[in-house]
Amino acid sequence: MSADSSHITVLLAEAVAALAIKPAGIYVDATFGRGGHSRRILEALGPDGRLVALDRDPVAIAAGQATVDPRFTLVHAHFSRIDAVLDELGIAQVDGVLLDIGVSSPQLDTPERGMSFRFDAPLDMRMDTTQGETAAGFLARATQSEIERVVKDYGEERFAHAIAKALVAARSEHGIGRTKELAALVASVVRTREPGQHPATRTFQALRIHVNRELEELSLALPQCFGRLAPGGRLAVISFHSLEDRIVKRFMRAGARPPEPPKDIPIRAADLPAPTLRLIGKPVFPSDAEVSANPRSRSAVLRVAEKMPGALTAALATKATANMAKKAGG
Repeated sequence: MSADSSHITVLLAEAVAALAIKPAGIYVDATFGRGGHSRRILEALGPDGRLVALDRDPVAIAAGQATVDPRFTLVHAHFSRIDAVLDELGIAQVDGVLLDIGVSSPQLDTPERGMSFRFDAPLDMRMDTTQGETAAGFLARATQSEIERVVKDYGEERFAHAIAKALVAARSEHGIGRTKELAALVASVVRTREPGQHPATRTFQALRIHVNRELEELSLALPQCFGRLAPGGRLAVISFHSLEDRIVKRFMRAGARPPEPPKDIPIRAADLPAPTLRLIGKPVFPSDAEVSANPRSRSAVLRVAEKMPGALTAALATKATANMAKKAGG
């Protein structure tokens, strides 16, 4: 079975339904992957609708060339460049944005990508193989403290210090350039692990997140997605681990709350700007049937928010209130 054929789109129906597709609307699938969500969005769009898809992975872009549709535009770009991409296409506002965060099955299942310890392969881990530093490159140059920070912060690995120390010691004798070398080294240090989980799981996750700047990309993308939404437009985000979901949850919750008034400025609650986002429903998780058919979906969570009609006015009012506070204090 090829990597492409093994890919199963997670929360396919739920994510597309959450966008509340308008037949003539404009939508962005900011993580094209193998196009599962994009194809479903195109099915829901009418002849005047439009879909822009982004992906940083050149292999995903090549696979997407098979989708020939005048309503569809595919761009090789990180989703943190959504503003620039839409500017280049002359699109000011969109009716919905979908983000399906994290590594894809084809990336995990392609040995030469170096993202899995199931294969012996070069330790690459880049989602965009045309640019950036590989995991092997990072491990070759980083200090012990830098490696420890990455493994601890992005892998939530309690043995991060021991792993970093062992990596630095090992590279003084020979480079750590292959997945099996790294997995074996980590396994020799991490003696206890959750049942059914390889000792190197958290370390591989941490290095992949670091190499691809996944959390930074997400933090940069979310405000851009919100800014591009038309009033009533929806943002749907699927995440797969707690670090990603925490960023999404905090961003959406912050937008759904009234802005905090400046201290020492008498402002009535009724005069405060309204929230800029409305949370749509509760977080959505894969059904038991989906998890049974695709075990990799088990950690997925979908969060959805809608841009309030007065969001632009609220943002301007918040800025005006802040200026008032500045003047009063000055």
